[in-house]
Amino acid sequence: MSQEVPLLHILPKTVNENSAVVSDLSTRPDGLIPGTAIQSDLDIGAKHGGFALEEHSIDATPDLKVAAIGAGISGIVASVLLPIKVPGIQLTVIEKNSDVGGTWFENVYPGIRCDIPAHVYQSTFEPNTQWSEEYAQGREIRDYWQRIARKYDIYKYLRTNTKVLEAGWKEMAAQWTLSLENTKTGSKYEDSFDVVVTAIGRFNDWKLPDYPGIKTFAGHLRHASNWDPTFNPEGKTVAVIGNGASGLQVVPNLQKIVKRLDHYARSPTWIAGSFAGEGEGRKLEPNYFSEEQLRTFGDPFEYLKYRRRLEAKFFRRFETVFRGSDANKNLTRQFSTAMADRLKRKPEILDYILPSFSPNCRRLTPGPGYLEALTEDNVNFIPTPISEFTKDGIVTADKIERKVEAVICCTGANIDMLPPFPIKSQAGTLQDTWKPDPYTYIGIATPNFPNLLFIQGPNGTGVSGTVPNQIETQVTYIAQLLRKVKQQSIKTFSPLKEAADDFVEYSDAFFARTVWTDQCKSWANSGKPGGRIHGHWPGSASQLNIVRRSPRWEDWEWTYRSKTGNRFAYFGNGWTTKEEIPSEDSDLVQYLQQPHAVDLRIYHEEWFSV
Repeated sequence: MSQEVPLLHILPKTVNENSAVVSDLSTRPDGLIPGTAIQSDLDIGAKHGGFALEEHSIDATPDLKVAAIGAGISGIVASVLLPIKVPGIQLTVIEKNSDVGGTWFENVYPGIRCDIPAHVYQSTFEPNTQWSEEYAQGREIRDYWQRIARKYDIYKYLRTNTKVLEAGWKEMAAQWTLSLENTKTGSKYEDSFDVVVTAIGRFNDWKLPDYPGIKTFAGHLRHASNWDPTFNPEGKTVAVIGNGASGLQVVPNLQKIVKRLDHYARSPTWIAGSFAGEGEGRKLEPNYFSEEQLRTFGDPFEYLKYRRRLEAKFFRRFETVFRGSDANKNLTRQFSTAMADRLKRKPEILDYILPSFSPNCRRLTPGPGYLEALTEDNVNFIPTPISEFTKDGIVTADKIERKVEAVICCTGANIDMLPPFPIKSQAGTLQDTWKPDPYTYIGIATPNFPNLLFIQGPNGTGVSGTVPNQIETQVTYIAQLLRKVKQQSIKTFSPLKEAADDFVEYSDAFFARTVWTDQCKSWANSGKPGGRIHGHWPGSASQLNIVRRSPRWEDWEWTYRSKTGNRFAYFGNGWTTKEEIPSEDSDLVQYLQQPHAVDLRIYHEEWFSV
């Protein structure tokens, strides 16, 4: 019995007058030239019902032009992982500053350091075993992330000193047009991208408070996030407004050197010993690692054991966010006792600063030295609201004017999570869509804003776990999405409104169980006590990692680049690029391994092994 020969193998070299002429049939084993159409009366595969095959291999797809806005930690991680996980991506990273690092590049105020141990505030795949302090100072964190940027050569993607003025969706082109400004030259121009990913950070859009008369103040006036390194506060009278994270760091560091410090603090706040009970917590003085500890960290096995034990504590703190839980009650007792003890020289301050809401309603802040500084003789703690500024100082609601030479505003940043530039689609602006509250699908995208993705956007980050891990898993989710878009020749993608509505409904039901819905003012609720919660993921960080591991593609709406709109047009002409390579140079059976190396849980799931 003769072997059956595939139809295309017997096509003549010269076909009818309406067909293409093939001059060389030796390129492939079957005699077909890759990417060349062969037409004849027998060419059943080329046309059927008006549909024409696209003459390319399934994995020969156009590059995807992607813009990431921001080069803080999120932008750096995206710049490392996306080019590796999404072959063929054309990545541009747009950064308003002159270098990478985000908040750790911008913030240089006295005492700036991370409230989280350095060994859990680093990339999970590029650990630094030699952090000098348990809680690293800002410049050491900045230097660490800039080292990663250099190691992975992300500067080749970077446009520094570039500010985004506006993002506009062009429906016909299916692209975002970004209006950009070079902050050094003032020149303005536009560029277009298939996909835009915002990595602008949660606390990056600082602004001065809008008090009456603030522009008439003649002294030194700065936001803490815009600290003037030439300013010397020593021996001066200084006012510090705000008792958020930066205020708690600035006050004890200035108190030691200024003549007088007026601290305006209207909001009660819990002062924590540590975020996750990881030890004695942060102190005002540096907590250096001993030489012996650093030598121990040089042993990869010992360091991994130390790191896993420390990081796990941050994943196990989830119970403390639930209203009425034993864990939250324990925090209330623990913090109340500690705060009273630290304020024993001026116990009256406790009445103003001890919250009536539960711990974790506002972000917990370890404030080493802060409460102690408030009890010093050169510090005035002022809970009375500010009514106005004068040329020489600040007037409170009780009509008392306090003259100062300098005012440092630790009043935080944008708390509604709105991007600092307009984002416009056919549905209107994202800013209008996100009023009164931000509205997303699983914290990563918003309906009717195609090809727009967020890193650490609204509802995008779990309260437990660690920041780098959550950024990495979110970027990995985005990578999966962009691979699908590129490989399947998808033109536009956006989450279905029904899916986003279901996510919001689930979120509201979950948050009702937590202390975040207590009557406190925080960035989690846009500063509206009792308002909707958009600052956190509705669940634990461990739960979020599971959600991101298996994307629900059925929750998305897709359109395709093929002229016919056929969703399978990206199949191409039936070939793969590896089959076009001489057999000795391509591996078509990469899945075959030594049996002991096979992990059946992920077997045949690696996207890069086909």
